[in-house]
Amino acid sequence: MRTRRGACYSPASCQDGRRKRRRIAGGGGEGSAAAAAAVAGGAEGPANDMFEELPDDLVVSILADVAASARSPGDLAGAMLTCKRFRELGQSKVVLARASPRCLAVRAKAWSDAAHRFLQRCADAGNLDACYLLGMIRFYCLGSRGSGAALMAAAAVGGHREALYSLAVIQFNGSGGSKDDRDLRAGAALCARAASLGHVDALRELGHCLQDGYGVRRSVLDGRRLLIQANARELAAAVAASASLLRAATGKPAAAASRRHSCLLSDFGCHAAAPKAGGEAHAANRFLVDWFASRPLAGSTAAAAAAPTPGSAAEDEAAGLRLCSHALCGRPETRRHEFRRCSVCGVVNYCSRACQALHWKTAHKAECTPMDRWLDNAAAGAANPNAAAMAAPAP
Repeated sequence: MRTRRGACYSPASCQDGRRKRRRIAGGGGEGSAAAAAAVAGGAEGPANDMFEELPDDLVVSILADVAASARSPGDLAGAMLTCKRFRELGQSKVVLARASPRCLAVRAKAWSDAAHRFLQRCADAGNLDACYLLGMIRFYCLGSRGSGAALMAAAAVGGHREALYSLAVIQFNGSGGSKDDRDLRAGAALCARAASLGHVDALRELGHCLQDGYGVRRSVLDGRRLLIQANARELAAAVAASASLLRAATGKPAAAASRRHSCLLSDFGCHAAAPKAGGEAHAANRFLVDWFASRPLAGSTAAAAAAPTPGSAAEDEAAGLRLCSHALCGRPETRRHEFRRCSVCGVVNYCSRACQALHWKTAHKAECTPMDRWLDNAAAGAANPNAAAMAAPAP
């Protein structure tokens, strides 16, 4: 017999179904109720067991795709809290290894032992972004220099360009050790590797190293060429970001976005105005900025308490450790006088030449004033007016 939808079924099965319904409808008492419940349960049972019959490999693959496309740590956490099976299979190394950088972007305000364990499991699963993020947190925030450097080295071996550049900064400054622990050649080599993978700050740092002969043989032309390349890549990335944000806001192509430009962000060329500079920082740098915004640097409180007298030779020691003045960096000093300072004002300091170039073009160029020199010259002129008169030009 054929139904309206074209499905065929045998008359015997139809008669069996009719007999079963007659027995349920005609019978009474508890037996008939139990039989009706059994029939109803038999009809709905396979539907309830379909999820349990799915193979684990398929569920793990789905969770891995969720982790790879997650836009925040809460996306994967919400999926894992759906049921017990998701919670168990979500701990698989296949899922944790594919977690996206946004899925790993733990905030400093939400830092806890659970977040630490989550990043550690992701790092053990081979997630390079987790290795780098946890390495930066341990090295700069938790004071575990050895394990932090080891995690960043593991990410660098896997070709993580941010880890390569961070290790280069550590080598240039001798972070975690003394001034004699600096290795300029190793820092330049790490910068070259990160620049070959497309890291713009590493390319800019390498250009300044070539111009100054810092860790490499001096070549002004090659350094200038690398700085131009860094600015060209920066310009292309900024134009693409501006165009995509304008399309998302208006739904129209951003034809005029590429024609608008503002001041330089590096030494050469023009730079398209980025919508929000705060959104361009890496998750590790954002964590460092938020962490040290609410927690003082290690040693700064003790140094301030031990400050002898203002203006003495130990006044700078009392100031304690300082952060990199570039707002999107967040790296702190691991020892006093580790970072280089501005040679004009001496107020700001930087962990790298790349941060110095960026901050100079965006903010410090308008703020830098040789205040100490002016005060010294004014004091010298007041003490010796004859010398000031001799230094004055003749009318």
